Amino acid sequence: QVQVVESGGGLVQPGGSLRLSCAASGSIFSIYAMGWYRQAPGKERELVARITNGGTTDYADSVKGRFTISRDIAKNTAYLQMNSLKAEDTAVYYCRAESAIGRSWGQGTQVTVSS
Repeated sequence: QVQVVESGGGLVQPGGSLRLSCAASGSIFSIYAMGWYRQAPGKERELVARITNGGTTDYADSVKGRFTISRDIAKNTAYLQMNSLKAEDTAVYYCRAESAIGRSWGQGTQVTVSS
């Protein structure tokens, strides 16, 4: 199995920045992609960004140019750098690892953008 744990959420003012981290453990050799998703109150969970082992990235239109996903394979960690944050970015952010075993979700970390 693969386990993932998120960290780095918090309260930030509009226009500010945060970096989220996602640490993977377990059968990490089987991971071929990692992604960040978010879910705001009353809304469905949505893809924010995803990165494959080969470095291919995919972003939601709403975050392109503001968020950057990266991955340190040696550290088994994925990151989400979030800049120019907006109130509408407020949500619980979840990390997901995709592996030959299946999909593994973290518990989520709250990001609140407010003045």
